[in-house]
Amino acid sequence: MKRREFILALGGATFGSTLAARAQTNRVPRIGIVSSDPVASINMKAFLQGLRDLGYVEGQNIIVEHYASGKADQLIASAADLAKAGLDVIFTNGSAATRSAQQATTGIPIVAISSNPVGLGFVASLARPEGNITGVSLMAPETSGKRLELLKEIIPGVVNVAVLWNPSDPGAAGSLKETVAAADAIGLKLQVLATTDGNSVDAAFEEAVKQGARAVVLMPAPLMGVHMQRIVDLALKYRLPTMYFDSALPKAGGLVSYGVNVSALFRRAAYYVDRILKGAKPADLPVEQPTKFELSINLKTARALGLIIPPTLIAIADEVIE
Repeated sequence: MKRREFILALGGATFGSTLAARAQTNRVPRIGIVSSDPVASINMKAFLQGLRDLGYVEGQNIIVEHYASGKADQLIASAADLAKAGLDVIFTNGSAATRSAQQATTGIPIVAISSNPVGLGFVASLARPEGNITGVSLMAPETSGKRLELLKEIIPGVVNVAVLWNPSDPGAAGSLKETVAAADAIGLKLQVLATTDGNSVDAAFEEAVKQGARAVVLMPAPLMGVHMQRIVDLALKYRLPTMYFDSALPKAGGLVSYGVNVSALFRRAAYYVDRILKGAKPADLPVEQPTKFELSINLKTARALGLIIPPTLIAIADEVIE
């Protein structure tokens, strides 16, 4: 478990009555982060930038305590530590981190980025969360079928596809269920391979090759982002076209992704933190769902894999990396 503190300041903006009251008592508002991502990750940087975009600047008035861990038991311990620390808000990345924070406190407001927040019991409904949790939904399960359809367009005649998922992530089960159903509907045979850490990612790619997979699909989970470059390198090593859920991976050399702009969701989460620090209650802040999904294609990687991307896909792609 790693703990890092960042002092962020409010630039010339006004916090409102809640923060004004804190200022009068010289109490500095504190935000805690429970995440599998290290603080230097692209997404975590986006969250901190989102705070700055709202007027927060490093220097004073806000303390952000970051606990990063890839293990479920360590996430639980991190959340428990934060719950005892007298925080004003906890920000969580991913379903496992959100569940850990939910179990640790029912009083501290939690701003969560997770998939299927209603199905996992984090909120009563998207419109009326009712408890101490709100935030942004990844809508991960709903995009699973589209990823498989795109993969079939890129690799005509593909049948055997390996699916990498993290069974330790509560949200991954929903994505896997949707993927299996979508595969049955379009005639794909899936090899479901568990990945819980970096070593198991290596083993999963080796097993995919042994079982004759012609492509790989990643189920959304923070673990995949933590080991992003490792996954990209393995996909090229074994010459396995890989479908991702976040455009950060094609930017790093992966083949293709379809899904929400994850970094944009992290920046949006900063808005929720700001609202809560200004006095809003999580129960009164509806959970947002993304309305835009992006297709990103890395043509350099396609050439390295001997693939020709259909011009129709290039035409509709939001991002084409040469």
